[in-house]
Amino acid sequence: MGTYSLKSLGNKNDYVTIVREMEDGYVVRIVRDQDGYNDIQTDYISKTLFESCVRTGYITKLDTAEDRMAANA
Repeated sequence: MGTYSLKSLGNKNDYVTIVREMEDGYVVRIVRDQDGYNDIQTDYISKTLFESCVRTGYITKLDTAEDRMAANA
């Protein structure tokens, strides 16, 4: 599915992981660094909005070990 870095202010390590793909969108897990602890939320985002966020650079796909293994298969 994929993990994406969120564009954040400062030196934060916020990211989004796609949990499930649906016909018109994605269920995502959002992890935000909040002063030393993780704020974890699960939410829905439409495919149109998700693709817009990728195009504008608000979210950037992370190169994970799972992605590298799938590319080499």
